[in-house]
Amino acid sequence: MNAPPSSPQSDTPAPANRPRSLADLFISFTLLALQGFGGVLAIVQREIVDRKRWLTQEEFIEDWAVAQIMPGPNVVNLSLMIGGRHFGIAGALAALAGLLTVPLILVIGLAVLHDRFADSPVVAGALHGMAAVCAGLIGAAGLRLASALKKSPMPVPPNLRKANHG
Repeated sequence: MNAPPSSPQSDTPAPANRPRSLADLFISFTLLALQGFGGVLAIVQREIVDRKRWLTQEEFIEDWAVAQIMPGPNVVNLSLMIGGRHFGIAGALAALAGLLTVPLILVIGLAVLHDRFADSPVVAGALHGMAAVCAGLIGAAGLRLASALKKSPMPVPPNLRKANHG
């Protein structure tokens, strides 16, 4: 029995790509960790769904939901799921190592620098600016993920429905 041909206008998402190697997983999650210090949801979604196409939007939302109910940081759980899906335990460990190794080294270095320069007004101002950027990234990710509510089996609350339709 043959499946019907899919049309270019189909709502079915394109099949996801896969990481090329364990090194690709490690490097990709290292770059994600370095870009998303303190607000990674928007960055992970853009990289994993839009650029690399390792997951469709729907798969990302489902995996993110699972990552949220698992104990531990959400993006760590997501990295383990993506790495494990493509390369088993070695992939899970490669993604986790990529996510944690370089940022850990940077945090230790920043802690040493902060200890030395914590009293500087320039440092205090920079930290306040970084907090504002993180808040904006989190808000943008929330708005982008709200589009999934249209496909959700759960009804949209009436107060949100009014806001979306004028």
